[in-house]
Amino acid sequence: MHTQPSPFELHAWKEGNRHNYTAGWKGVSPEFGEITLTCPLPRTSAESIVSELRGGLLPTTSFETRGAHAEGLVLPALNRSTLRVGDRMVYVSRNRFGATLDQRALALRYAGDHYRLAALDKRGYVLSRAADDEDPGVTVTVRETGRGRNRRLTVRTAGRAEGGDLALALIFAGVDRSALTRIGAVKAGLSRVTHFWTESQY
Repeated sequence: MHTQPSPFELHAWKEGNRHNYTAGWKGVSPEFGEITLTCPLPRTSAESIVSELRGGLLPTTSFETRGAHAEGLVLPALNRSTLRVGDRMVYVSRNRFGATLDQRALALRYAGDHYRLAALDKRGYVLSRAADDEDPGVTVTVRETGRGRNRRLTVRTAGRAEGGDLALALIFAGVDRSALTRIGAVKAGLSRVTHFWTESQY
C-alpha cells in the first residue's frame, strides 16, 4: 500500500536502571500506527549488537553488527552489519574512500528497489527511493532535535511511501551513522593515512 504519510514524531524513551535498561524511540504515524524502535536490544552475545523496529503496519526491521568489535559499541555500526526488513535481506554498499557526504552515502537494494541513504549532518539524514517506470520515488527525511528526555525524531516524507520505505528509513535512527558525515570522512581519511604510513615503515 502506497500512501502519502503525514509528518510525525518519535520521542526518546528509556526503561530500567542504570546498569540494565532498554532505550530507543516511540511514536505514532497517522497512516502506519504505533512505532517502537529499540536501540539496541538487550544483548544475547558480546559479539552481536542489534537495533530493532516494530509496530503498526511496518514490517519488523533489524540492523545487526557482528564481530569482536561489537563488544565496545553503543549502537550497531556500518562495518560487518546485516540489515533485514521483514523476511528480506537488504543489500548495502558504500564508498569508504568518499570525501564528501554525497560520495559516502549508502547504496541499498531492497525488494527490487534501489535506495540511497545520505547524512545531512550528525543529527539528520535522508533516505531516497529511486524513481522507476511505475513510481516517481519517495524521500524520507529524519532529524533529531532536543536534548535529554526532550529528544525527538521528526519524520517527513515527500512522495507516496509504503511500510518498507519508512521502516528502512527509521531503523537508521538506531545505527551509528558517523561514518557517513563530514567528520566521519575526515577521521576515515586520517585513519587511512596513518595506516598506510605505518605499513610503509616495515
